[in-house]
Amino acid sequence: MTWVGLIIALAGALGYAVGAALQQFEAVAEGASLKLVKRPRWWVGGVIGFTGASLHAVALSFAPLVVVQPVSVATLVFAVPLAAYLYGRKPYKAEVLGSIAVAVGLLWLTLLVPHTDVTPELSTPAALGFLAVIGLIVLVANLAAAKSTGAAKALLLSVGAGVVTASVSTFVRVVGGGLHGDLSRLVHWFTLVIPTMLVFAVVLLQRSYAVGYFGIAYAGVQVIDPITSVLAGAILLGEPLPTSPSTAVPALLAAALTIGGTITLGRLAPDQSRPLPEVSIPVPHPSTAASDRG
Repeated sequence: MTWVGLIIALAGALGYAVGAALQQFEAVAEGASLKLVKRPRWWVGGVIGFTGASLHAVALSFAPLVVVQPVSVATLVFAVPLAAYLYGRKPYKAEVLGSIAVAVGLLWLTLLVPHTDVTPELSTPAALGFLAVIGLIVLVANLAAAKSTGAAKALLLSVGAGVVTASVSTFVRVVGGGLHGDLSRLVHWFTLVIPTMLVFAVVLLQRSYAVGYFGIAYAGVQVIDPITSVLAGAILLGEPLPTSPSTAVPALLAAALTIGGTITLGRLAPDQSRPLPEVSIPVPHPSTAASDRG
């Protein structure tokens, strides 16, 4: 069943990438405001992204969090070129290389995580503590973003969006993985946390996208989301982490690759809301110029 979860997760991740690129294009045009609800393309992106997120939730019912969550990073290499296409340009070489570096680095880290299934169990005190930590991270990230500009601002906002998205995945894993065919288990306050945190994640994502640095914003979410989820799975749900000393060096190399790719994406210039039109400067005909002087 783990392979079923992986296939579903990949399909969901592709949908999420397409939806993110469409929504970022509109967020740059209108800003992270209520004006976005008047943009049909933003809604299309939202529907596609929601479908992808729903498939991701289904995948978490078949496979553990540490297996499913990092699958989404592979879509970074598709999302960034798609976003470039929407702006009427070819992807920059740095975008392609940075995206590949982040995706390979995170997937490499994923391979180091033991893939054994554990029935997820989460107590109410632990859940409340987890939400408090997520809230604190979001608060600090947004306060820092308010004093930042450019790629740093987009990255900080994406950190907040990433940890909130990870909290959604964690609770989906707890609720979905603990059903065992008993739908009555859905009657729990954990179930209400999922749509509530999802709304916060959408708002934070739009704020990050609106800065104009899609590569760093999307990569930031893709890095923070799985790392937070894996840590939550290990600390709160008892899912295993690599303990062998032989994995230390590969983990450091993978982390360095991920960080290097993120820095590369952060150095790119922001995209405008629309492809910039070519400006033509009229050159007067010599005879016209002569008559004007006369």
